[in-house]
Amino acid sequence: MRSVSHHLHQATRHWRDGRGKILTAIAAGWALSIGVRLAYPVMLPYLQSAYGLTLTTAGLLLSVLWIAYALGQLPGGLLADRIGEGTTMVLSMALAAGTLTLVIVGASAPLLFVATTLFGFATALFGVVRITAISAVYPDRIGTAFGLISAAGDVGNTLFPPAAGLVAAVLAWQLGFGLAVPMFALVAVAIWVVVPARTSEETASEGLSLEAVRYLFGVLRERPILLALAFQIVGVSVWNAFTGFFPTYLIDVKGLSATVAGGIFALYFALGILIKPVSGTAYDRVGARLSLVVICVVSGAGLVILTVVEGFWPVVAVTALLSAMLGRGTITLSYLTVALADDVLNTGLGTLRTIYMTVGAASPLAFGAIADLGYFDEAFLLLAVLTGLSILLVLRLPEV
Repeated sequence: MRSVSHHLHQATRHWRDGRGKILTAIAAGWALSIGVRLAYPVMLPYLQSAYGLTLTTAGLLLSVLWIAYALGQLPGGLLADRIGEGTTMVLSMALAAGTLTLVIVGASAPLLFVATTLFGFATALFGVVRITAISAVYPDRIGTAFGLISAAGDVGNTLFPPAAGLVAAVLAWQLGFGLAVPMFALVAVAIWVVVPARTSEETASEGLSLEAVRYLFGVLRERPILLALAFQIVGVSVWNAFTGFFPTYLIDVKGLSATVAGGIFALYFALGILIKPVSGTAYDRVGARLSLVVICVVSGAGLVILTVVEGFWPVVAVTALLSAMLGRGTITLSYLTVALADDVLNTGLGTLRTIYMTVGAASPLAFGAIADLGYFDEAFLLLAVLTGLSILLVLRLPEV
């Protein structure tokens, strides 16, 4: 209870010092952006039925979504350097509304894949700038502030996927996605009103000149950056595969209903509402290394236990362990924000996110193919092995 009270006090303090409206608007945009993307795993059974997708092609759809999201990171960072963080976030929300409409009106599997690609790219523009904007607004408490933003994302993950699944079950899957279109438009207006067009200092950027690229990659070759990048590649690969197929696994292997599976999936993210602020504060207090080791040990154990438990309550209990992995991104992104030089922060973070998200986006396709061969449990055990191996990277990570 003391921990929860502490974080409520932190949130109240951040609001009272005049930056709360900015924090709230960015948090709303992030909650909606990631909440709709994470609705895809819940909607996957409906999309499989509507378009005759196998587990492999369903995994490909998820990989397409995350690859598009990955490829939009660097353009998002470059765009923010040119037109400002606030303006870039408004553009992202507006494009998301339009491209999600294409997902809804598409009448064939190819159109679904194209529209999903465009939607992933549109939401990607928000990914980098929310981090750099918050680091500029809260330079003294980056970990805590980013933990609050990340927790807001889990509010979206907790509310939107089960809501979309319920509407899809009762009415139609198109309406499940359709809930978000006017929300994207409203958030775009809110960000336009309360978030400054530019939160960082404008720099005389050379764009993508040869000299600028050489300087950028010189910064990115530093040891702390490379180790954090490697850790993120493994972590994102595990997270994409796990979240992509967790609801389907609970239905097909554990024998739970689609509604119950969606509820457990929502619980996973609901726990992140507490875990992410705690992780951010842990980073501020004890650093990245110890915090990440604890997260890897707990979540890796959860992946192993998941394959052997049966029944509703045991699955709920192991979901609590699995939710520990939600704290990883808060810590590593805070770490990278501090480790990167200020003059390459947007572009550098965008480049790193493009690299690790592009590599990690392949995991749902590989995971789906393994599951299609009848090795669903073994696929989760492979994720546990990868989580364990990532600890070796963390132990070499210097504090910054």
